[in-house]
Amino acid sequence: MSGLDHAAAALRLLPPSCGPVRLVAVDGHAGSGKSTLAGRLAAALGAHGDGPAPVLHTDDLATHDEPFAWTGRILDQVIGPLSRGRTAHYHPYDWNTREWRPARPLEPAPVVLVEGVGAGRRALRPFLARLLWMDRGPEESWARGRRRDGPALATYWDGWTVAETRHFAEDPSRPFADTLVRERDEGWEWLPGPAVTAGPNQIITHRDDSPAAN
Repeated sequence: MSGLDHAAAALRLLPPSCGPVRLVAVDGHAGSGKSTLAGRLAAALGAHGDGPAPVLHTDDLATHDEPFAWTGRILDQVIGPLSRGRTAHYHPYDWNTREWRPARPLEPAPVVLVEGVGAGRRALRPFLARLLWMDRGPEESWARGRRRDGPALATYWDGWTVAETRHFAEDPSRPFADTLVRERDEGWEWLPGPAVTAGPNQIITHRDDSPAAN
């Protein structure tokens, strides 16, 4: 069993944290590799079921003017319904038109992933079964993000790094992480986070043997 499969199996064994749902946050700095990990983990979670686990991207709840002021939206549109075992409906933000799109459903699956900068914030932690932190430093992460997005978004990144630094100074996630995830040349390394010691369902492997995407 690969490290990724082991992680998925451990998450499936956790007790529900938000109604019938095991809500798992994938947090870290912008550009750290959260989206790639969440996508691969979602696929591993669905490998023996009806398809990938649902992934909610916090970028769908943020806006240009309010990159981190989406707590109310996720609590009202997502956490509330899921905690009652109901399908959530949230309005994703269109970063091109700067408008809200029609509502999108989010089923109360056994495991639901919330991916994005600030996904492990204080207001959400009571509803989380696990908090995973992509353990890559801010400068390296931001440099990767800038290379990915190109010079056209350089001005946006200048503003983003200031906002992200302010957010984590006021509401840090890493100290509360259950698991630190470090991307390697091939796959990921899973380590115990600052908040916990190893338990029977703690995600700890030395290395995942499946290649990680860039």
